[in-house]
Amino acid sequence: MIKGISRRVIVVKAPDRRFFEEAIFIVREDILGQGGVTADQVVEEARRVADGYARKKRRTWREWLPALGYMALGAGLTTAVWCAGLFL
Repeated sequence: MIKGISRRVIVVKAPDRRFFEEAIFIVREDILGQGGVTADQVVEEARRVADGYARKKRRTWREWLPALGYMALGAGLTTAVWCAGLFL
């Protein structure tokens, strides 16, 4: 709880309400005072960020490749140790 301090906030309603109803962004005080940034741009950025969190990101094959490599390496090492135990 903030007492005695006034803050500017942007409340963005969620397009898909399964997980959350709204996102609340606290706007920096100095951002609207700077030239070149309008209130509409700040609101649009808040919507873009909230929409990005609401979407489910699919992983590409490049992101899965390291995990598959470690899995193959572990399986190979396990097989090598098991085979070495059979022949000793």
